[in-house]
Amino acid sequence: MKNLLSMKDLTIEEITTILDRAEILKQYGIRELPVNYMVSNLFFEPSTRTKMSFEVAERKLGLETIPFEAGSSSALKGESLYDTLRTLEEIGMDVVVIRHPEERYYEDLIGKLNLAIINGGDGSGQHPTQSLLDLFTIKEAFGGFKGLNVLIAGDIAHSRVAKSNADALTMLGANVTFLCPSEWAGEFPSVCEWEGVIEESDVVMLLRVQHERHDGESRFTKEEYHQRFGLTVEREKMMKPGSIIMHPAPVNRDVEIAGSLVEGRRSRIYKQVENGVYIRAAILEVLLKGRELTWRKSLRVPMY
Repeated sequence: MKNLLSMKDLTIEEITTILDRAEILKQYGIRELPVNYMVSNLFFEPSTRTKMSFEVAERKLGLETIPFEAGSSSALKGESLYDTLRTLEEIGMDVVVIRHPEERYYEDLIGKLNLAIINGGDGSGQHPTQSLLDLFTIKEAFGGFKGLNVLIAGDIAHSRVAKSNADALTMLGANVTFLCPSEWAGEFPSVCEWEGVIEESDVVMLLRVQHERHDGESRFTKEEYHQRFGLTVEREKMMKPGSIIMHPAPVNRDVEIAGSLVEGRRSRIYKQVENGVYIRAAILEVLLKGRELTWRKSLRVPMY
């Protein structure tokens, strides 16, 4: 695996390798790598969990994290993403984590660069590292995926998390159902009512309404959305024993999920945050393991 760009690109074997490595790291701790690799996090959109958990994982692995601020970079002067990455490659970067507002921003980069690229989210496209930590959290709860019923509710059309998880969970044998207003279904068949699906769901995954990706105002007030499409306290009582609640966050309490359920007994929302560090450390290990840096220029220091 040279890059991590989309869940569509991963095999079951590659997913399993990352999940198994994350489990070992969580059990025994993240240790520094024997090679002093350099990494930079290029976030062209706001992020808390993804950016910070990558930074924590990088520090625990002993990587040199080189700061990058999109708001003060040459991108503001019109420099292309390729030229930015080509510059970082030449000064010795081994891996970059990129979040970008443009969907599939990475298509024009494939095969042109020697540094490794981790997609930290591309517009409404994919979010593979979030999907992998979601899979890890589900596996911790149920031991596997085959036959599980996963209900994903919210702004499906604009959610890279929904798309990534749909690809991965279906590949791994889970049954995925989408619940949302009909105009937010995007490419997926969906239902509009909780009754008949929530009672059979092992995992209920809520998604934030991504107002920043909508044209115009929503036809729902926050209260209306919560009552029709949110996980209310009353609906939580309909969930079967042993089922769990997930959310990639940020959470809008009392909109997509009742505030009292965020840290309730079924919730794995903050467990997902914790697991993000182990998954991202595992991804970095897998990408960097055995990496041949023949492209990096050797320093020839004269002897005196």
